[in-house]
Amino acid sequence: MDKRKAWREQEQQLVEKWNSAAQRYREIMAQTGSGAEITSKAAAVRAEIDALRKQVARLKAEFNSGKRY
Repeated sequence: MDKRKAWREQEQQLVEKWNSAAQRYREIMAQTGSGAEITSKAAAVRAEIDALRKQVARLKAEFNSGKRY
């Protein structure tokens, strides 16, 4: 039971990070200003989202293989 609580907390943190990164990306894309500055900020946030996407895929694979829950 303790593992399930830890897994749920881990999943909740991942969701919060995902939502935060997605919100930052939307805010960056809504900005007007130097194209290079916006492009570099957007690239950094996209890299973070890609890393989060890999974590989601890993958790999904663990769930589907029966290692979670």
